[in-house]
This record gives sequence, C-alpha cells and structure tokens, in this order.
Amino acid sequence: MAKVTTRLTGKEIKPTKPSDKEYNLFDGDGLRLRIKSNSSKHWIFYYYRPTSRKQANLSLDKYPGLSLANTRKLTLEAIELLAQGINPQEERKCQQQEHKAVHQHTFMSVAKEWFEIKKHDVTPDYTVDIWRSIELHIFPSLADTPVK
Repeated sequence: MAKVTTRLTGKEIKPTKPSDKEYNLFDGDGLRLRIKSNSSKHWIFYYYRPTSRKQANLSLDKYPGLSLANTRKLTLEAIELLAQGINPQEERKCQQQEHKAVHQHTFMSVAKEWFEIKKHDVTPDYTVDIWRSIELHIFPSLADTPVK
C-alpha cells in the first residue's frame, strides 16, 4: 500500500535547520523540499520520464523565493505535461531556447551590428554623432524590443 504523505505548511518549513547531511521534506505528488547543509532550501519535483520510465527530477526554485502555493502550481503543470507524454525538463529547455532566440535579436544588438558596418563608410566625427543620437533618442524606448 502506498504511503500517505501529509502536505507541508509554511509553519513546518520555516523552522527547519540544516544538518550535517542534506535531507528532504515531502509534500506529495513528487514534490520535495531539499534542505542542504549550507541551509539553502530548494524545491525539486521528482517524476518518471514518459518515454524511458527512468526517474528524473526538475529543480523548481529556491525557498522562500518560490512560495509553497506557486510551487504546487508548477508541480501540477508538470504533472499535466507528463499526462500528455511530454517531459517537463525538455519542455523547459525548449521554452528557454525560444526565449533566448527572441531576446537575442533586440533592436540594440541589430543597431550595434549596423553601426560596425556603417562606421567604416563615414568620418570618425560623424560616427560619434550617429551613435550619440541613437543612444540618446532611440535606445531609451526601443533598445530591448525584439527584432525579426
């Protein structure tokens, strides 16, 4: 028969102290709070990969940076992905790569590339004028805007 795990509460988590070895507090549904010997606390979701059925874990965030309620919400999202046959770790990597690709080509980065090409065609004084104008008038509002 499966062991029944009682849900953690904030009152149980806050007074936990580090020991010589790291240990886990269990919340259920594969969610654990790992308390390390240096007194840091990390939320970790343990699951079985949908394809290989091997055990894996998904590091969520540090406590108290991520609250217990938000951690449970992230865990439920990961469980829903597993129900669809999607590995939460791979899904997170895909999202991070998409985010990086979108934010890699910002207006500022494209302007810098353009400026490196353009500065060889004009005088040094005009080069300084162009860049100052861009920094002063355009970058404050458009520097972080994604460009396709």
